[in-house]
Amino acid sequence: MKIDRCRSCSAPDLLPVLDLGSIPVADRLVAEADLGRPEQAFPLNVVFCPHCGLVQIDYTVPPEDLFCRDYPYYSSFSPELLRHSRENALELMGSRGLGPDSFVVELASNDGYLLRNFVEAGIPVLGIDPAAGPAAAARDRGVPTEVAFFDSALARRIRDERGRADVIIANNVLAHVAGLNDFVEAIAILLAEDGVASIEMPYVRDLVDHCEFDTIYHQHLCYFSLTALTALMGRHGLWVNDVRRLPIHGGSLRIHVGHREEPGEAVTALLAEERTLGIDRIGYYLDFGVRVERLRETLRATLAALRDQGLRLAAYGAAAKGATLINYVGIGRDLIDYVVDRNHHKHGRYMTGQRLPILPVETLSEDRPDCVLLLSWNFADEILAQQQAYRDAGGRFLVPIPEVRIV
Repeated sequence: MKIDRCRSCSAPDLLPVLDLGSIPVADRLVAEADLGRPEQAFPLNVVFCPHCGLVQIDYTVPPEDLFCRDYPYYSSFSPELLRHSRENALELMGSRGLGPDSFVVELASNDGYLLRNFVEAGIPVLGIDPAAGPAAAARDRGVPTEVAFFDSALARRIRDERGRADVIIANNVLAHVAGLNDFVEAIAILLAEDGVASIEMPYVRDLVDHCEFDTIYHQHLCYFSLTALTALMGRHGLWVNDVRRLPIHGGSLRIHVGHREEPGEAVTALLAEERTLGIDRIGYYLDFGVRVERLRETLRATLAALRDQGLRLAAYGAAAKGATLINYVGIGRDLIDYVVDRNHHKHGRYMTGQRLPILPVETLSEDRPDCVLLLSWNFADEILAQQQAYRDAGGRFLVPIPEVRIV
C-alpha cells in the first residue's frame, strides 16, 4: 500500500528524498525449491514530512508478510549485539532498582537475547514478538514470550492481567511499525506512571551523513530524528527525558520515555543541535540521493575491477541491509560467488533478488576467496576479529559504507 500522508502526524505533502527502485523484501530468503519462481518486488522510495520532520518510506508491505512468515533473523548470533544488550539490561536493573517485584516487557523480543539477562537476575519479564521461530527459541531459554504484534488492545490485556510495566524495552522495532501511533499509545497504556520506556532506533542523521542507504528496506518504515521522536511521543502524553547516541548499527539513538516531563540536558542539547543542522527541513536531505548514486557506481566499479583481475569474490552477512545493497547496486553471480553467514537458519537458502547462495562462515577458511564484500559492515570490528585467520592467510575485506575501502 502506498501512503500519501505522514505515518506520524498524518500531514500531506510528503517530499521526495531518495528512490531505490523496486526491490524484493529483504529478509525473505529464497529456498532451493523456489528458485524457479519469480519474486515480488515493491517500491522503495524515501520521503520527508515537512510538518513533523519524519523521514519514511512511502510504501507499506503488510507486516504479516514481513515478520511472521519464516522470519530468519535471530539476534543471538551476534556477540556484539549480545554484549550491547547485556550492558543495556544491567544499566536498567541498576538505575531503576529492579527486583523480583518488578515487571519488564520487551517489544520485538526476538529469541530472548536481551530479556534472558533479567531472567538470570530473577526479574519477571514478558517478551512480545510476532515471529514464531525466534519466540520459540526464547521460550526454550526460559524467557516467557507471547507471539503477537504489540498494539493498544494487547497492552490493555497485559495491564489488566499482570499490571503495568516498570520498564518497557523496544529496541529496533519502532521503525518497523506500520501503526505507529497505536504502538506508541500502547506503550503509554502499559507503562507504569513512574516507569521508563527504553527505546533504540537507527539515527537518521548517521544514515544521511554516512550514506548508509542499505539501512533502508521495507521492514524499516521510518528513520527517526530526536525532533520527530519528540513530536510522536508527545502526541500520546509521553516525554523524551533522556537521549544517548550509540555507535551500534551504524549509529543509533537510545531514548528514555516516561509519563512525566523531566527532560535532561542531553535532550535539550540534541534538539538544539538538530535545529542548527536543519534536520527538521528538507534541505538537509537534498544531496543524499546524489551521494548514494556515487557510492553505488564506485562500489560496482571496484568489484568489477577486482573480478577483471581474476580474483574470486564472496560476501559476508545475509542480513536485510545486505539485500538492499546487492539489489540496488546490482551485485549478482557475475561479481560474487556466494554469501556466508553465522546464522544456521539461513544456510542452504539464497539472497532475495540476486539469488546468491548462503553458506556457513567456515566456507571462507576452506574456500579462501581473494576478497569478501562485508555486507554486515555495522559489525565490522567484530567480524574482522573473528576472521583474523582468513586475513592472515591473505584474505581481504571490502567495506562498502560509508566509503568503499579494502582492509
